Amino acid sequence: MPAAAYAGKECVCQFKRGICDQTCVKDMLQTPFYIACLKLKGRRCLVIGGGAMGLEKTEGLLACDGDVTVIAPDAGPELEELAREGSIRWEQREYAGPEDLEGIFMVIACTDDTDVNIRIYDDAERRAMLVNIVDVPPLCNFILPALVRMGPLAIAISTAGASPALAKRMKREIGELFGTEYETLAIMLNDVRGWAKGTLPTYQDRKAFFESIVNGDPDPIALLRAGDSAGVHALIADAQRAHAPQAA
Repeated sequence: MPAAAYAGKECVCQFKRGICDQTCVKDMLQTPFYIACLKLKGRRCLVIGGGAMGLEKTEGLLACDGDVTVIAPDAGPELEELAREGSIRWEQREYAGPEDLEGIFMVIACTDDTDVNIRIYDDAERRAMLVNIVDVPPLCNFILPALVRMGPLAIAISTAGASPALAKRMKREIGELFGTEYETLAIMLNDVRGWAKGTLPTYQDRKAFFESIVNGDPDPIALLRAGDSAGVHALIADAQRAHAPQAA
């Protein structure tokens, strides 16, 4: 399994320093990452490497409806079961080269061979593909944040690779702070988006409408925490009456 660089460790990145001096990661904390949410449904995603880490990355891609292929000589029982049931394709072999990346949208690799990892990264970069070599930041052109998911809501936490343990603590605390009432409110607001788009003529009108609900009095989150969804529906109805264009 690859491991993050740290001083004194054997180098695992493309700089091949022999013993790691952290040259490759010194700028990570200053790197302004562009945060985006990717739509993976139906897109071909490749995981190279099996075991626990390959399973974790595969399950993350499947959760977003990715079309997943795993390349690994040994996958582990959970990945083998996913292959048997048809949820993924498993090619029981080593990474062959650039031809494995043909038609692939994203590749995530977790092999324990530094030279193979470097080949995968270089091959993907030449194709301007998304590539992540697990736990080797300099062999990534995107990183995977810790995620808190609640229905349609997703909150990402990234420490730019500085401390996965801190990201996990923040994930736990954020999950405790933002409960299912936020998920419920998001769904209720989505239900009224059609009305807003069809009735309110400008972006600013729609913005004011939704902000009047989210920041309303009474507070919709407090109402949902009290089990009063009817109160939120009433709040939305009041906002619709207040913001609807007046007939001439």
